[in-house]
Amino acid sequence: MTHSQALRPAWTPLTIALMVLGFVVFWPLGLAMLAYIIWGDRLPEFRRNAEGVRDDFKRSFRGCGWGGSRDQRWNAYQSGNSAFDDYRAAELKRIEEERRRLDEERAEFETFVQNLRRARDQEEFDRFKADRRRQRDVKPTAQSDDGVIDL
Repeated sequence: MTHSQALRPAWTPLTIALMVLGFVVFWPLGLAMLAYIIWGDRLPEFRRNAEGVRDDFKRSFRGCGWGGSRDQRWNAYQSGNSAFDDYRAAELKRIEEERRRLDEERAEFETFVQNLRRARDQEEFDRFKADRRRQRDVKPTAQSDDGVIDL
């Protein structure tokens, strides 16, 4: 009996020992071994299903932003109606310009907020420095009876 035959997804002494050892060492390992024993014979089927799902996903979303420039992606899918294709191209151009304008406004607003925060931080720092100077300039003059200065 080879090792590959002993480590098959079935209730063999080796798989049971590995499952028990897995539970002793770290319980998720034991759980994984138990899952392998129960469902391990279906792994090739799971793999085929996963590849089928991946292929379906690629087929469904082909041209929705998978590489290439934006113009290449949109121009690759012509409807066959030239009037509609011209309308779509004009709308896409308008939307792209609007997006660019919004990005510029967002950048300007972020700069404004950053300057506002900087001004607020500078004001708080100046207030801190002024309070500290004021505290340093005030000298304690009160002395107690035993000669110790009370602050």
